[in-house]
Amino acid sequence: MELFDPGRWAQTLSNSDLLWQGFFFTIQVSLAGLLVSLVMGTLLGVFSTTRSRVLRAIARVYVEFFQNTPIVVQVFFVYTAGPMLLQAITGASHVVRIAPFVLVVICVGLYHGAYVAEVIRTGIEAIPRGQMEATQSQGFTRVQGYRYVILPQTFRIILPPLANQALNLVKNTSVLALIAGGDLMYQADIIVADSGYLQGYIVCCAMYFLICFPLAMLVTWLEKRSKAPRKAKATHAVPAATADGEV
Repeated sequence: MELFDPGRWAQTLSNSDLLWQGFFFTIQVSLAGLLVSLVMGTLLGVFSTTRSRVLRAIARVYVEFFQNTPIVVQVFFVYTAGPMLLQAITGASHVVRIAPFVLVVICVGLYHGAYVAEVIRTGIEAIPRGQMEATQSQGFTRVQGYRYVILPQTFRIILPPLANQALNLVKNTSVLALIAGGDLMYQADIIVADSGYLQGYIVCCAMYFLICFPLAMLVTWLEKRSKAPRKAKATHAVPAATADGEV
């Protein structure tokens, strides 16, 4: 079979430096995009649980928009409209291009921020309401209550779904290939287009597996850990003293 042709594999692997460049570029984009999604998701997740109708409405509109439109459409829109918008804002005489790295970090970060926001909202709602009231009775503001009491507990609860969002984010960075972004999928496209051999895509899949499989195992471990019954700390009973003072 052609897929097992040693000559084709040799030619594909001779271009492995391009694939490794795309591999590390994908990791960089994923980490930066994850940071953006965590910031946006945390902010909007808190908005969703506040008493302000305006903030709740902002969070709801954001989440519904990004969850119900394809990320590919969002990337193409930002890719085409973003430079014109920047030109209008800066008053430049020519279109201001956005670096592919920045563009996809923003797009995947904002897209997954909507899903992270829902995860965080669910986690916050799982915390008893009395805890916020207790922090305010101790002189904390609501912002301080979220920061020091509510959010630390929330993140412990939502670690499994957060790790799952990180896994999905890594896979969605492949949209970079659509705008010549230099990621792993884009480099595989170049190799396959030059050689005509599908081996480049096979190696590409293997490299995505190297990134995603450990994350998938982390998700499984966190889910098992969250469902496992917590062991109660052992308490040592103090023997009662007799009337004579003997134990």
